Amino acid sequence: MDEEIQLINTNTRKEKIKNFFLTNRKKLIIFFSIFIILLIIFFIFLDIKEKARVKIAEKYNQITSKYLEDKDQEIKNELVEIIYKNDSTYSTLALYFLIDNNILREKTETNKLFDQVINKNSFDKEIKELVIYKKALYNSDSSTEQVLLDILNPIINKESIWKSHAQYLLAEYFYSKNEKNKSKEFLNEIISQKNSNSNIRLEAQKKLNRDFSD
Repeated sequence: MDEEIQLINTNTRKEKIKNFFLTNRKKLIIFFSIFIILLIIFFIFLDIKEKARVKIAEKYNQITSKYLEDKDQEIKNELVEIIYKNDSTYSTLALYFLIDNNILREKTETNKLFDQVINKNSFDKEIKELVIYKKALYNSDSSTEQVLLDILNPIINKESIWKSHAQYLLAEYFYSKNEKNKSKEFLNEIISQKNSNSNIRLEAQKKLNRDFSD
């Protein structure tokens, strides 16, 4: 008896499923057709994006490999163009190449390019904060205290693997300005924090012992 009931239930389920597909056949066909079309569009988009990235990479490698000092302006324009492509890898590399080879000579323009890279690219949190730190490092020899703090605030006001680096940069900055109390304050913060970089903590302790011992 139980087997007969189970067989009836099974047949009933099968019949319901069959009726569902027959009743909704057109809707299901449309749904799966749309799904397949969207899937195709998605893979086409990924393919186009990857091809565009390969072109940027090839252009970057071509520009940097033919670098000559007497063609600074030509190379500068080409690398700036790459920066504005907003590729997180090659936009950043292009900016660093311009800075490392002293091709950029105006701080205002360089900071504008830093902001372009920082604000227009999708980075992991740590990478973005590293670019911010490099911007601060670039500006540290000529910026006012407020400008430097404004740049570094996104790092020093929260937990970051670059926080102790930023604090040490500020300690050095204030020491160079003969503001030793502010410098000492940042050095002590580095030492007191549990998550400070071990090498930076060691350097902070050395500096305190060397330059602030009574």
